[in-house]
Amino acid sequence: MRAVWLREFGDPEVLVPGPAPDPVPGPGQVLIEVAHTNLTFVETMFRATGFGPFPAAPPLIPGNGVGGVIAAVGADVEPDLVGRRVVSSTGGSGGYAERVVVDRGAPIEVPDGLPLDEAVAVLADGRTATMLVHAARLRRGERVLVEAAAGGVGSLLTQLATAAGAQVVAAAGGGRKVAVLRDRGLDPVVDYRQPGWTERVRAATGGVDMVFDGVGGQLARDAFDLLDPGGRMLSFGLASGAWADLPGDLAAARGVTLLRPSAGPAELRAFTEQALAEAAAGRLRPMIGQRFPLEQAADAHAAIESRATIGKTLLDIH
Repeated sequence: MRAVWLREFGDPEVLVPGPAPDPVPGPGQVLIEVAHTNLTFVETMFRATGFGPFPAAPPLIPGNGVGGVIAAVGADVEPDLVGRRVVSSTGGSGGYAERVVVDRGAPIEVPDGLPLDEAVAVLADGRTATMLVHAARLRRGERVLVEAAAGGVGSLLTQLATAAGAQVVAAAGGGRKVAVLRDRGLDPVVDYRQPGWTERVRAATGGVDMVFDGVGGQLARDAFDLLDPGGRMLSFGLASGAWADLPGDLAAARGVTLLRPSAGPAELRAFTEQALAEAAAGRLRPMIGQRFPLEQAADAHAAIESRATIGKTLLDIH
């Protein structure tokens, strides 16, 4: 089968297309014929440095989230699963390929009416966004700042927070991303690459009650300063390359709660199913900003690292 190999850590060019043996499902496993593969920023960090909760010993086929059709099953697995449309985590590797084998309990069936590419776009990001909004316990009328609002998770967070009755301020880096967010009906939208962006947020809202931090670094600290006493902040990403550095004693002195959500496998599966159901109902719209064929996985990683991407990036396999 066609696949993309990571044989050493480094720049995007270390992702090299090449043949791989066809996987065969063993007892308790299923074989997925992959249509689309989900790409994440964390995968680019793993490719570059080995960072992240993935297998850490190349050579390997990267890729942790796929969508496709179950093509075969192993022993002790119901044969009527063949032909079902599913999304699935791969356990950390194997997704940049035409076929992948996973345990029977890993795939989640895609609801009728939801295209496979949209299902893959909400597999990881929708699960994350749903979990974060659940942890934030948003209340109607709260002022919510979403950083990296043009990203995969951020674009879904803006929708979920709006549906919860919050007043959403969307923050993104660069004029193109700001324009896309405005086209999707968000207001106010600020460009955090421009000087004085926090003053524009304060002028529009007077301050905020909740920050979803998808950037980290200094920008997270600037966003923290916008929080009123009693506010909450939840860091979920490090697009800047560094996590937010917010000491607990500083937060306590400001009367701000730093949220650190966690969830077990059963809860994560439930959040994924909830996100898929919302997408199937048309209430959650993933933003697929760019797509690459399998053989151009290196180009996809380079685009993500350049901060030029909008929404979700997919590899189209079939």
